[in-house]
Amino acid sequence: MRKKKPYQILTFHTTSAAMAMELYCKEHGISGRLIPVPRELSAGCGLAWRIEPEEYARYKDDLLDTSVEIEQNVELMI
Repeated sequence: MRKKKPYQILTFHTTSAAMAMELYCKEHGISGRLIPVPRELSAGCGLAWRIEPEEYARYKDDLLDTSVEIEQNVELMI
């Protein structure tokens, strides 16, 4: 069994918002990936952005200042 580790999880109201976050991060060299929304959370769409906590801390202000509307922003062990 894989050992769980902490990730920052950003959820979105719409699939287009999730895809916009993916595009923004790729354009700005921010690592992370789209994942299905973890069972511990609920969201408007079924996709979430998973990012390492260290990477999130480095780019937090940039991510929160985008025009992409974030529904939830939580740290989870997954």
